[in-house]
Amino acid sequence: MTTVDQPVDVLLSDGTTVQLRSIRPSDGPGIVAMHSRFSERTRYLRYFSPYPRIPERDLQRFVHVDHRDREAFVVLAADQIVAVGRYERLGRQSPEAEVAFVVEDAYQGRGIGSVLLEHLADAARRIGLTSFVAEVLPTNGAMLRVFADFGYQVQRQFADGVVHLSFPIAPTDATLEVQRGRERRTEARSVARLLAPRGVAVYGASATGQGVGAAVLGHLRDYGFTGSVVPVHLTATTVAGLPAYPSAADAGLPVDLAVVAVPPDAVETVVADAAAGAHGLIVISAGFAEAGAEGAAAQRRLVRAAHAAGMRVVGPNCLGVANTAPDVRLNATLAPRLPVPGRVGLFSQSGAFGVALLAEADRRGLGLSSFVSAGNRADVSGNDLLQYWQGDPGTDVIMLYLETFGNPRKFARLARRIGRDKPIVALASPARPPGVGPSAGPDQVAVSALFAQSGVIRVDTVAELLDVGVLLAHQPLPGGDRVGVVGNSSALAGLAATACAAQGLTLADGYPRNVGPRAGAAEFAAALAAAAADEVVDSLVAVFAPPLPGQLPDAEADFTAALPAALAAGKPTVATFLVGRAPTGVPGYPSVEEAVRALGRVTAYADWLRRRPGRLSELPDVDRGAAQTALRPDSLDPGGLLAAYGIDVVASVPAASADEAAEAAVELGFPVALKAAAPGLRHRLDLGAVRLDLPDEATVRRAYAEMSTVFGTDVLVQPMVPPGVACVVELVEDPAFGPVVGFGLGGVATELLGDRAWRSAPLTDLDAAELVDEPRAAPLLRGHRGAAPVDRTSLADLLVRVGLLGDEQPRVRALTLNPVLARPDGLSVLHATVRIGSAGARPDTGPRRL
Repeated sequence: MTTVDQPVDVLLSDGTTVQLRSIRPSDGPGIVAMHSRFSERTRYLRYFSPYPRIPERDLQRFVHVDHRDREAFVVLAADQIVAVGRYERLGRQSPEAEVAFVVEDAYQGRGIGSVLLEHLADAARRIGLTSFVAEVLPTNGAMLRVFADFGYQVQRQFADGVVHLSFPIAPTDATLEVQRGRERRTEARSVARLLAPRGVAVYGASATGQGVGAAVLGHLRDYGFTGSVVPVHLTATTVAGLPAYPSAADAGLPVDLAVVAVPPDAVETVVADAAAGAHGLIVISAGFAEAGAEGAAAQRRLVRAAHAAGMRVVGPNCLGVANTAPDVRLNATLAPRLPVPGRVGLFSQSGAFGVALLAEADRRGLGLSSFVSAGNRADVSGNDLLQYWQGDPGTDVIMLYLETFGNPRKFARLARRIGRDKPIVALASPARPPGVGPSAGPDQVAVSALFAQSGVIRVDTVAELLDVGVLLAHQPLPGGDRVGVVGNSSALAGLAATACAAQGLTLADGYPRNVGPRAGAAEFAAALAAAAADEVVDSLVAVFAPPLPGQLPDAEADFTAALPAALAAGKPTVATFLVGRAPTGVPGYPSVEEAVRALGRVTAYADWLRRRPGRLSELPDVDRGAAQTALRPDSLDPGGLLAAYGIDVVASVPAASADEAAEAAVELGFPVALKAAAPGLRHRLDLGAVRLDLPDEATVRRAYAEMSTVFGTDVLVQPMVPPGVACVVELVEDPAFGPVVGFGLGGVATELLGDRAWRSAPLTDLDAAELVDEPRAAPLLRGHRGAAPVDRTSLADLLVRVGLLGDEQPRVRALTLNPVLARPDGLSVLHATVRIGSAGARPDTGPRRL
């Protein structure tokens, strides 16, 4: 959200950064200066007249707005106003406003108009406006395209030589798709400029060859960077055998990227020097946010200065970036050696960890296309790299090491889309800080399921990350989960079969096949080829044990020569060698368990790809206006909020005496249920805190007398509903995934065992159906020991509604429906608890911003 006091940085279509904020009265001189730089054509197209100067009266009106019925945003580049956009309500109670904007000539055609329109529409919607109108000259094709290309349903009329436009500003699938398409292109271009620079300036390389800066400079030079390398040094004329200059501009060479390895207090000076031409900064220097409050403030100043100059920042406290493409050959990292060129993109949040990742990838022969270490991730993040790698023709597999999520909702959204084209493997801890709400939230198993929901292959260790990466990089995806195991050792083959079961893989009929310890390479090759051609086999596991000394001639003992026969069928093959190394293209693993585990991860991903993508269900009966009314601070109504999303809760009347309980029962109608009011007791039938089927006043009074002595005087009276299977639905704000929906069956045992399944909000129809079937106790819903199956479609619909509520209402921090009685003919929600707070951060909503 853009406000008077909260400017935002945004990316333009060419990948440069600008700042957008509300206009201020002090912006008058800046507006006049911008106006003076307009061409005559720009002035005419905006004001329908030459308008050579801004009269003082107009200027005062331009810069003084109420930030409600009249709003204006300015765009600044290098602290200079280069564009302004505004809306003005057409009358005090009108739902319409006139919108207009103008962009300085030098910045036209770079997407500023669409960014302004996004932010203006967002601000207008928040104060109740529903549509914009605009007047545009027919010759102003660029402005007409801004409106036409946004996805709005624009109505046009031509009168008096002017095109009159009107359109609703409510977001739609079309406008959201346009906005996210622009986001994808701008973020990808900003990263591309970092990874394929024409020249690199290195700040902080000592003339003695010692230190971090000198190391990066040497790696740039020695790896064969195809562009210019410019050491920047205040006094030395040569550094590392290269001509040095006191500033990057003095070199007279194109410099797109600056590598910064100077002390933190000197970084801002470097930014000012690099701003003359660089598109981005790689800040190797430490001593920023990781060092405490002062460092965090310095980091904010660094990013602000870089963005003001149109640059993006990788780091600080990072390892650097690399691009192995032969026409680039960029090694701007602290790693002296890069893996061989390949088709895997690698992102590491940690610099020190990145060194280990690169070394291990090199040892395993895993070829990389590009590598980025984000360090403190002050600006460029893993999400930016996902956007870039999706469209990078040189990258087929994406590997990520993530310590924390900066924007988890965006990560999940991008992963769902990108994972359909390119596999994403993430090394991310399942541990998270506690979420918001009474529930503990997703456990470790559920966290893995949340990743899988987005098509992400989550792994636990560096070894697993490389295990899966090597398999994806060199082998096709399996067509199913049936595994053929071929080996020359019954013990190894048995281990492989056991490992397959543990990973959820199916051992193909007729396997494992053991050729025996005396079989030579030729016989082994024939067995592998036969298994690869077998229609019941989707993937192969080859296990090799060395022959006893003298048992086979050397040529016949070379089992690695047998593998190419298996590869011809185009089925993924993993191998475990107790001696020798796998040939190129075949993932080799030191143990059977590691090989099968990697195959299991990839098979699960391939299964996700084969399933149809879920759909976000249309819920026409949702009343968002009523929801907003229910959430007003002066009239907070949790029941009204739930009803606005089509979630009906069985009436419940509180009582604090026997008379009140009896009166409520008469009002509701018999039979009724009496429940202890304390939240932890409302469903504890086993403790006697719930009394059911009370048929008359006398029974109600007697039940109240018994319960009040044990559980307190406060009770709830409810009408009886038909019995069903008790379920629990939860919504919590998870720190790693944002709002997540949990589902499980009710009861002390299932709560004690944590039998809950979780999915990120909003839920697709597929997410909701899977959520109903995932808990271990879910067979009770499908009919167990002769019971009738419940209406699982109604349960799925309820989960979709809860997910939509959680996604659309950030003030709802937690929600619990317990119990929900599921029956063959529908369901009943007996109790609901809603926790309201200040709106949680939702960085993946609203108009584009960094």
